[in-house]
Amino acid sequence: MTQTYHKKHFSPSNADHNHAHVTSHDSEKKPIMIGFVLLKHFSMVAFTGAVDALVTANLVQTEKLFDYATLSMEGPSVTSDLGIEIATGTSIEEQLQHASAHFDVVIVCGGYRCQLSEQNKLTDYLKSCHKQDAYLGGLWNGAIALAHAGLTNNTRIAIHPDNHPYVREHFQDTVIAKETSVLDGRILSCSGPVSALAMTLSLVEHLQDSRIARAAKEILTCDQLSESTVTPITKPADDGKYPESLKKVLELMRSNIEEPLTLEELLHYASVSRRQLERLFQNHLETSPSRYYLELRITYARRLLQQTNKPIIEVAIASGFVSSSHFSNCFKDYFGVAPSNFRKRSNQQQQ
Repeated sequence: MTQTYHKKHFSPSNADHNHAHVTSHDSEKKPIMIGFVLLKHFSMVAFTGAVDALVTANLVQTEKLFDYATLSMEGPSVTSDLGIEIATGTSIEEQLQHASAHFDVVIVCGGYRCQLSEQNKLTDYLKSCHKQDAYLGGLWNGAIALAHAGLTNNTRIAIHPDNHPYVREHFQDTVIAKETSVLDGRILSCSGPVSALAMTLSLVEHLQDSRIARAAKEILTCDQLSESTVTPITKPADDGKYPESLKKVLELMRSNIEEPLTLEELLHYASVSRRQLERLFQNHLETSPSRYYLELRITYARRLLQQTNKPIIEVAIASGFVSSSHFSNCFKDYFGVAPSNFRKRSNQQQQ
Protein backbone atom coordinates (compact mmCIF):
# COMPACT_ATOMS: atom_id res chain seq x y z
CA MET A 1 0.00 0.00 0.00
CA THR A 2 1.38 3.41 -0.97
CA GLN A 3 2.05 5.71 1.96
CA THR A 4 0.60 9.20 1.68
CA TYR A 5 3.07 11.99 2.40
CA HIS A 6 1.82 15.00 4.35
CA LYS A 7 4.09 18.03 4.49
CA LYS A 8 4.12 20.04 7.71
CA HIS A 9 3.55 23.77 7.81
CA PHE A 10 5.59 26.13 9.95
CA SER A 11 3.75 27.71 12.85
CA PRO A 12 2.94 31.43 12.40
CA SER A 13 5.86 32.52 14.57
CA ASN A 14 8.39 30.82 12.27
CA ALA A 15 6.58 30.96 8.93
CA ASP A 16 7.93 34.36 7.85
CA HIS A 17 11.55 33.24 8.26
CA ASN A 18 11.05 30.24 5.98
CA HIS A 19 8.30 31.17 3.54
CA ALA A 20 10.78 31.88 0.74
CA HIS A 21 12.29 28.41 0.94
CA VAL A 22 9.26 26.11 1.20
CA THR A 23 8.60 24.20 -2.01
CA SER A 24 5.37 25.41 -3.60
CA HIS A 25 3.23 23.59 -6.13
CA ASP A 26 0.95 26.49 -7.00
CA SER A 27 -0.05 26.83 -10.62
CA GLU A 28 1.83 29.42 -12.62
CA LYS A 29 -0.02 32.72 -12.88
CA LYS A 30 0.65 35.77 -15.00
CA PRO A 31 2.77 38.31 -13.07
CA ILE A 32 1.22 41.62 -12.07
CA MET A 33 2.76 44.28 -14.32
CA ILE A 34 3.86 47.54 -12.70
CA GLY A 35 5.02 50.63 -14.56
CA PHE A 36 7.21 53.25 -12.88
CA VAL A 37 6.99 56.70 -14.48
CA LEU A 38 10.33 58.38 -13.76
CA LEU A 39 10.08 62.16 -13.59
CA LYS A 40 13.23 64.22 -14.12
CA HIS A 41 15.23 64.32 -10.83
CA PHE A 42 13.13 61.48 -9.36
CA SER A 43 14.28 60.10 -6.01
CA MET A 44 16.54 57.15 -6.76
CA VAL A 45 16.33 55.73 -3.24
CA ALA A 46 12.51 55.89 -3.20
CA PHE A 47 12.35 54.17 -6.59
CA THR A 48 14.80 51.42 -5.66
CA GLY A 49 13.01 50.87 -2.33
CA ALA A 50 9.76 50.21 -4.17
CA VAL A 51 11.43 47.95 -6.73
CA ASP A 52 13.30 46.07 -4.00
CA ALA A 53 10.00 45.19 -2.33
CA LEU A 54 8.68 43.73 -5.59
CA VAL A 55 11.85 41.78 -6.37
CA THR A 56 11.95 40.38 -2.83
CA ALA A 57 8.29 39.39 -3.04
CA ASN A 58 9.23 37.36 -6.13
CA LEU A 59 12.08 35.72 -4.25
CA VAL A 60 9.85 34.46 -1.44
CA GLN A 61 7.78 32.48 -3.93
CA THR A 62 8.68 29.80 -6.44
CA GLU A 63 6.69 31.64 -9.11
CA LYS A 64 7.13 35.20 -10.35
CA LEU A 65 4.45 37.42 -8.85
CA PHE A 66 5.46 40.85 -10.16
CA ASP A 67 7.17 42.30 -13.19
CA TYR A 68 7.99 45.95 -13.74
CA ALA A 69 9.08 48.41 -16.41
CA THR A 70 10.25 52.02 -16.37
CA LEU A 71 8.74 54.85 -18.38
CA SER A 72 10.06 58.31 -19.22
CA MET A 73 8.04 61.34 -20.24
CA GLU A 74 9.92 61.15 -23.54
CA GLY A 75 13.25 59.85 -24.71
CA PRO A 76 15.25 56.74 -23.78
CA SER A 77 16.45 57.78 -20.31
CA VAL A 78 15.76 59.94 -17.25
CA THR A 79 18.16 61.73 -14.90
CA SER A 80 17.68 60.85 -11.23
CA ASP A 81 18.24 63.14 -8.24
CA LEU A 82 21.74 61.65 -7.97
CA GLY A 83 22.60 62.73 -11.50
CA ILE A 84 22.57 59.11 -12.71
CA GLU A 85 20.95 58.44 -16.07
CA ILE A 86 18.44 55.58 -15.94
CA ALA A 87 17.50 53.90 -19.21
CA THR A 88 13.77 53.33 -19.61
CA GLY A 89 11.91 50.66 -21.51
CA THR A 90 9.30 52.97 -23.01
CA SER A 91 7.88 56.49 -22.70
CA ILE A 92 4.55 58.11 -21.94
CA GLU A 93 4.53 59.43 -25.49
CA GLU A 94 4.90 55.93 -26.94
CA GLN A 95 2.23 54.57 -24.62
CA LEU A 96 -0.26 57.23 -25.69
CA GLN A 97 0.48 56.65 -29.38
CA HIS A 98 0.55 52.87 -29.45
CA ALA A 99 -0.80 51.61 -26.11
CA SER A 100 1.87 48.94 -26.45
CA ALA A 101 1.69 47.73 -22.85
CA HIS A 102 -1.04 47.55 -20.25
CA PHE A 103 0.06 48.00 -16.65
CA ASP A 104 -1.92 46.74 -13.69
CA VAL A 105 -0.24 49.38 -11.52
CA VAL A 106 1.33 52.70 -12.55
CA ILE A 107 3.47 54.60 -10.04
CA VAL A 108 4.76 58.13 -10.64
CA CYS A 109 8.21 58.56 -9.10
CA GLY A 110 8.71 62.08 -7.79
CA GLY A 111 11.49 63.71 -5.82
CA TYR A 112 12.65 66.85 -4.06
CA ARG A 113 13.42 68.73 -7.30
CA CYS A 114 10.69 67.31 -9.52
CA GLN A 115 8.39 69.60 -11.45
CA LEU A 116 5.06 70.11 -9.67
CA SER A 117 3.12 71.86 -12.43
CA GLU A 118 0.84 69.81 -14.65
CA GLN A 119 2.31 67.88 -17.57
CA ASN A 120 -0.53 67.32 -20.02
CA LYS A 121 0.79 64.10 -21.54
CA LEU A 122 1.18 62.57 -18.09
CA THR A 123 -2.34 63.67 -17.16
CA ASP A 124 -3.73 62.05 -20.31
CA TYR A 125 -1.81 58.85 -19.65
CA LEU A 126 -2.94 58.57 -16.02
CA LYS A 127 -6.56 59.14 -17.04
CA SER A 128 -6.20 56.40 -19.64
CA CYS A 129 -4.77 54.01 -17.03
CA HIS A 130 -7.58 54.92 -14.63
CA LYS A 131 -10.16 53.97 -17.28
CA GLN A 132 -8.47 50.58 -17.51
CA ASP A 133 -8.92 50.12 -13.73
CA ALA A 134 -5.21 50.24 -13.01
CA TYR A 135 -3.95 51.02 -9.53
CA LEU A 136 -2.23 54.41 -9.55
CA GLY A 137 0.45 55.63 -7.16
CA GLY A 138 2.98 58.29 -6.35
CA LEU A 139 6.37 58.25 -4.62
CA TRP A 140 7.48 61.36 -2.68
CA ASN A 141 5.37 64.01 -4.47
CA GLY A 142 4.39 61.85 -7.43
CA ALA A 143 0.78 61.83 -6.22
CA ILE A 144 0.54 65.47 -7.36
CA ALA A 145 0.43 64.15 -10.93
CA LEU A 146 -2.59 62.06 -9.92
CA ALA A 147 -4.20 65.15 -8.42
CA HIS A 148 -3.66 67.10 -11.66
CA ALA A 149 -5.49 64.29 -13.44
CA GLY A 150 -8.44 64.68 -11.05
CA LEU A 151 -7.94 61.22 -9.54
CA THR A 152 -7.48 62.16 -5.87
CA ASN A 153 -10.72 63.98 -5.11
CA ASN A 154 -12.00 62.86 -1.68
CA THR A 155 -9.01 60.53 -1.50
CA ARG A 156 -6.31 60.34 1.16
CA ILE A 157 -2.76 60.68 -0.12
CA ALA A 158 0.65 60.67 1.54
CA ILE A 159 3.04 63.30 0.24
CA HIS A 160 6.31 64.92 1.27
CA PRO A 161 5.74 67.64 3.93
CA ASP A 162 7.43 70.27 1.73
CA ASN A 163 4.61 69.82 -0.77
CA HIS A 164 1.67 70.03 1.65
CA PRO A 165 1.13 73.77 0.99
CA TYR A 166 1.07 73.19 -2.77
CA VAL A 167 -1.56 70.45 -2.44
CA ARG A 168 -3.71 72.49 -0.05
CA GLU A 169 -3.56 75.48 -2.40
CA HIS A 170 -4.33 73.64 -5.63
CA PHE A 171 -6.39 70.59 -4.66
CA GLN A 172 -8.85 71.42 -1.90
CA ASP A 173 -10.75 68.14 -2.41
CA THR A 174 -7.64 66.03 -1.80
CA VAL A 175 -7.06 64.84 1.77
CA ILE A 176 -3.46 64.88 3.03
CA ALA A 177 -3.00 61.82 5.24
CA LYS A 178 -1.12 61.83 8.53
CA GLU A 179 0.48 58.51 7.60
CA THR A 180 3.64 58.35 5.50
CA SER A 181 2.17 55.69 3.19
CA VAL A 182 -1.46 55.16 2.20
CA LEU A 183 -3.51 52.80 0.07
CA ASP A 184 -6.94 54.36 -0.41
CA GLY A 185 -9.08 52.45 -2.86
CA ARG A 186 -6.97 52.10 -6.00
CA ILE A 187 -4.71 55.05 -5.15
CA LEU A 188 -1.44 54.41 -3.30
CA SER A 189 1.13 56.98 -2.21
CA CYS A 190 4.06 57.62 0.10
CA SER A 191 5.86 60.70 1.35
CA GLY A 192 9.51 59.75 0.96
CA PRO A 193 12.20 57.14 0.45
CA VAL A 194 11.71 55.17 3.67
CA SER A 195 7.94 54.90 3.26
CA ALA A 196 8.30 53.76 -0.37
CA LEU A 197 9.15 50.30 0.92
CA ALA A 198 6.16 50.25 3.29
CA MET A 199 3.83 51.45 0.54
CA THR A 200 4.93 48.75 -1.88
CA LEU A 201 4.74 46.02 0.75
CA SER A 202 1.15 47.08 1.48
CA LEU A 203 0.45 46.78 -2.24
CA VAL A 204 1.98 43.29 -2.26
CA GLU A 205 -0.25 42.32 0.66
CA HIS A 206 -3.31 43.80 -1.03
CA LEU A 207 -2.76 42.20 -4.44
CA GLN A 208 -1.21 38.90 -3.35
CA ASP A 209 -1.01 37.58 0.19
CA SER A 210 -0.19 38.90 3.65
CA ARG A 211 2.25 36.00 4.17
CA ILE A 212 4.23 37.06 1.11
CA ALA A 213 4.35 40.67 2.30
CA ARG A 214 5.47 39.59 5.79
CA ALA A 215 8.15 37.30 4.37
CA ALA A 216 9.50 40.11 2.17
CA LYS A 217 9.41 42.52 5.10
CA GLU A 218 11.28 39.99 7.23
CA ILE A 219 14.13 40.08 4.71
CA LEU A 220 14.16 43.82 4.00
CA THR A 221 13.71 45.20 7.53
CA CYS A 222 15.95 42.87 9.53
CA ASP A 223 17.90 45.85 10.92
CA GLN A 224 14.68 47.26 12.38
CA LEU A 225 13.70 44.13 14.31
CA SER A 226 16.26 44.52 17.06
CA GLU A 227 18.60 47.16 18.41
CA SER A 228 21.12 44.43 19.17
CA THR A 229 24.24 44.30 17.02
CA VAL A 230 24.00 40.51 17.11
CA THR A 231 21.70 39.06 14.48
CA PRO A 232 19.17 36.76 16.18
CA ILE A 233 18.61 33.26 14.85
CA THR A 234 14.90 33.97 14.58
CA LYS A 235 13.24 36.68 16.59
CA PRO A 236 9.55 37.53 16.26
CA ALA A 237 8.94 41.22 15.61
CA ASP A 238 6.78 41.57 18.75
CA ASP A 239 9.19 39.67 21.01
CA GLY A 240 9.44 42.68 23.32
CA LYS A 241 5.74 42.45 24.15
CA TYR A 242 5.94 38.92 25.51
CA PRO A 243 5.81 38.07 29.23
CA GLU A 244 9.24 37.85 30.84
CA SER A 245 8.96 34.10 31.44
CA LEU A 246 8.25 33.48 27.75
CA LYS A 247 11.07 35.77 26.64
CA LYS A 248 13.44 33.86 28.92
CA VAL A 249 12.45 30.51 27.42
CA LEU A 250 12.80 31.86 23.87
CA GLU A 251 16.26 33.18 24.63
CA LEU A 252 17.25 29.83 26.15
CA MET A 253 16.07 28.05 23.02
CA ARG A 254 17.96 30.40 20.70
CA SER A 255 21.13 30.03 22.75
CA ASN A 256 20.98 26.23 22.82
CA ILE A 257 20.59 24.99 19.27
CA GLU A 258 23.38 22.42 18.99
CA GLU A 259 22.59 20.85 22.37
CA PRO A 260 18.86 21.43 22.88
CA LEU A 261 17.59 21.74 26.42
CA THR A 262 14.92 19.33 27.60
CA LEU A 263 11.47 20.63 28.42
CA GLU A 264 12.18 19.98 32.11
CA GLU A 265 15.32 22.14 31.92
CA LEU A 266 13.40 24.96 30.26
CA LEU A 267 10.71 24.79 32.95
CA HIS A 268 13.35 24.86 35.66
CA TYR A 269 15.28 27.85 34.30
CA ALA A 270 12.11 29.84 33.56
CA SER A 271 10.45 28.91 36.87
CA VAL A 272 7.13 28.00 35.26
CA SER A 273 4.99 24.88 35.17
CA ARG A 274 4.46 22.77 32.06
CA ARG A 275 0.86 23.94 31.77
CA GLN A 276 1.86 27.61 32.13
CA LEU A 277 4.52 27.31 29.44
CA GLU A 278 2.24 25.52 27.00
CA ARG A 279 -0.41 28.20 27.55
CA LEU A 280 2.14 30.99 26.96
CA PHE A 281 3.31 29.45 23.70
CA GLN A 282 -0.22 28.80 22.47
CA ASN A 283 -1.46 32.31 23.34
CA HIS A 284 1.51 34.23 21.92
CA LEU A 285 3.06 31.96 19.26
CA GLU A 286 0.15 29.69 18.29
CA THR A 287 2.20 26.54 18.71
CA SER A 288 3.66 24.25 21.35
CA PRO A 289 7.10 24.67 23.00
CA SER A 290 8.45 21.48 21.43
CA ARG A 291 7.28 22.36 17.94
CA TYR A 292 8.65 25.90 18.19
CA TYR A 293 12.02 24.56 19.32
CA LEU A 294 12.11 22.06 16.46
CA GLU A 295 11.24 24.74 13.91
CA LEU A 296 13.93 27.00 15.35
CA ARG A 297 16.51 24.26 14.82
CA ILE A 298 15.19 23.43 11.34
CA THR A 299 15.48 27.13 10.41
CA TYR A 300 19.04 27.21 11.73
CA ALA A 301 19.86 24.12 9.66
CA ARG A 302 18.31 25.65 6.55
CA ARG A 303 20.60 28.67 6.86
CA LEU A 304 23.66 26.47 7.31
CA LEU A 305 22.73 24.51 4.18
CA GLN A 306 22.45 27.73 2.20
CA GLN A 307 25.44 29.58 3.58
CA THR A 308 28.07 26.89 4.27
CA ASN A 309 29.55 23.81 2.64
CA LYS A 310 29.34 21.73 5.81
CA PRO A 311 28.48 18.05 5.23
CA ILE A 312 24.86 17.16 5.96
CA ILE A 313 25.82 15.23 9.10
CA GLU A 314 27.66 18.28 10.48
CA VAL A 315 24.66 20.49 9.74
CA ALA A 316 22.46 17.97 11.54
CA ILE A 317 24.70 17.91 14.63
CA ALA A 318 25.07 21.70 14.69
CA SER A 319 21.27 21.94 14.65
CA GLY A 320 20.76 19.53 17.53
CA PHE A 321 19.89 16.32 15.67
CA VAL A 322 21.43 13.03 16.76
CA SER A 323 21.41 11.43 13.30
CA SER A 324 21.40 12.57 9.69
CA SER A 325 18.40 10.36 8.89
CA HIS A 326 16.27 11.92 11.63
CA PHE A 327 17.37 15.38 10.51
CA SER A 328 16.62 14.59 6.87
CA ASN A 329 13.11 13.37 7.69
CA CYS A 330 12.32 16.42 9.84
CA PHE A 331 13.72 18.80 7.21
CA LYS A 332 11.74 17.18 4.42
CA ASP A 333 8.58 17.38 6.52
CA TYR A 334 8.79 21.17 6.42
CA PHE A 335 10.55 22.03 3.16
CA GLY A 336 9.28 19.23 0.95
CA VAL A 337 12.75 18.14 -0.16
CA ALA A 338 15.74 16.39 1.42
CA PRO A 339 18.56 18.63 2.77
CA SER A 340 20.93 17.62 -0.06
CA ASN A 341 18.36 18.52 -2.74
CA PHE A 342 17.53 21.76 -0.96
CA ARG A 343 21.22 22.77 -0.99
CA LYS A 344 21.51 21.89 -4.67
CA ARG A 345 18.46 24.01 -5.50
CA SER A 346 19.77 26.94 -3.44
CA ASN A 347 23.14 26.80 -5.19
CA GLN A 348 21.44 26.85 -8.59
CA GLN A 349 19.37 29.90 -7.63
CA GLN A 350 22.52 31.79 -6.65
CA GLN A 351 24.22 31.23 -10.00
